[in-house]
Amino acid sequence: MTEKEKMLACLPYSAVDAQLLKELNECKDIVHQYNELLPSKRAERTAMLKTLLGHVGDDNILINQPFYCDYGKHISVGKRFFANFNFTVLDEALVTIGDDCFIGPNVGIYTACHSTDPVDRNTRREWALPVTIGDNVWIGGSVTILAGVTIGDNVTIGAGSVVTHDIPSNVIAVGNPCRPIKTVPTQQQD
Repeated sequence: MTEKEKMLACLPYSAVDAQLLKELNECKDIVHQYNELLPSKRAERTAMLKTLLGHVGDDNILINQPFYCDYGKHISVGKRFFANFNFTVLDEALVTIGDDCFIGPNVGIYTACHSTDPVDRNTRREWALPVTIGDNVWIGGSVTILAGVTIGDNVTIGAGSVVTHDIPSNVIAVGNPCRPIKTVPTQQQD
C-alpha cells in the first residue's frame, strides 16, 4: 500500500513521502496562481477552481482570495458554494461540503491529525479523518473544524467556534468546544 493509499484510507502514513510532497507542491503552485488572479476575473477563477477541486456542484462557486488547501482534489463542494477570505482546508482526507453552504472569513477545516507524543510526532507520521458538512450550512468567521467531524443540514456554526465533534442537523451551535444551543425549525421551500 502506498503512503497516499494509506492517507486516503485514514491509516497512519508518512507525511514526508516523495509522491505526497510532489502533489502538495503541485497544488500549492495552482493555489498561488488562483490567489494571484484579479478578483474581477470571475470566469477564470471559476474555471481554475473546477480544475483544482475534486468536485464542484455548478458554476455558482465563489471562494474569495486568498484561499489555501493541501491537495484540492480531496475537496467536494455542492451547488451555490461561497467561502470568504482566508479559507484554509487541509484536505489530507476527503472534505465534502453540501449545497448552499456559506463559509465566513478565516475558517479552517483540518483533516490531518498528529500524535500528542513528541517522539512519535517527530517521525512525521500522521493520519487524516474526513470532514462532512451538509446542505444549507453557514459557518461563521474564524471557525475551526477538526478532523473526523460531520455537521448536519440546516446548521449555523457561530463565529469563533471550534468544532471538535459531530453537530446534528437543524441547530445553531457555538463555543469551544462547539455545541448546539438552539434547534432551528425547518421550512419547506417551494
